[in-house]
Amino acid sequence: MRKIVLYIISIVFLILPFTSILAQGELDTESKILYRNERSFGFFLNSNGIGGDYSFAKRLNARNHRLYQVEVLSLKHPKEIKVTNSYYTGNNFVFGKTNNFYEIKAQWGQQTEIYRKNDANGISIKYFFTIGPTIGLLKPVYYEVYYSTGVLYSGYTKVEKFTSAIHQTSIYGKASFFEGIKEVSLIPGASAKFGFNFEYSKQDKSINALEVGVGMDIFPKNIPIMAIESNQFFYLNLFAGYRFGKVLDIGEIAQSEKYREKMRNKKIGRKAIREEKKAEREKANL
Repeated sequence: MRKIVLYIISIVFLILPFTSILAQGELDTESKILYRNERSFGFFLNSNGIGGDYSFAKRLNARNHRLYQVEVLSLKHPKEIKVTNSYYTGNNFVFGKTNNFYEIKAQWGQQTEIYRKNDANGISIKYFFTIGPTIGLLKPVYYEVYYSTGVLYSGYTKVEKFTSAIHQTSIYGKASFFEGIKEVSLIPGASAKFGFNFEYSKQDKSINALEVGVGMDIFPKNIPIMAIESNQFFYLNLFAGYRFGKVLDIGEIAQSEKYREKMRNKKIGRKAIREEKKAEREKANL
């Protein structure tokens, strides 16, 4: 996974200069949204797993946005290697893995535009950083372990957790993901990330971007993912991903709210005038 992420990051930085050169001179005639919030989803590969997030960027000024993000991802041990039992035709498994680990993050931070997209098909370059709390979900891994009955070509499988007594040749494969779902435990932690956003959408109201960067996760104790390898409480990883979404024109929203308020005031005013005239007629009839 780490090699794939490094490859993607390298490709991004290699193609960006050529994309910018090719885009020069193509004037963008679309009217720009000046007062903008952004709402988007992102999907990422990182050197320790995969994940996705929902992000809301609130405008602070022309080049800066406050970021609010909710992120969900899986975290793997650096020494995880999938194998297949050579004696049986079972599924792939990671020998010695005792727990799957997932993270739910609530993060906030800031995004700053350092290069504005002025030409059609150009690229807007931004950097961002976020920080926030993390809730880790630790779920036990179960295996289908093969036991021989002592009779040639006769045996049975039993669903068990990994122990030091289980040998690689005894494991038929991994059991269902839902085995151990009731045994999930929570581990609190904290996370932060820093990265660059390369937004290349041809339309000002939509978001299409590549993101690359570095993230870190820290927990109060080692996360027991592997039984046969040393576990860690601190994870540093590289990530690369794709983000898509839309731009919210808060200038338009503000104008429409002002218009609705104006219409409400007019309606209230007309109602007050009608009530006043009604009161005058009733007074004249007395």
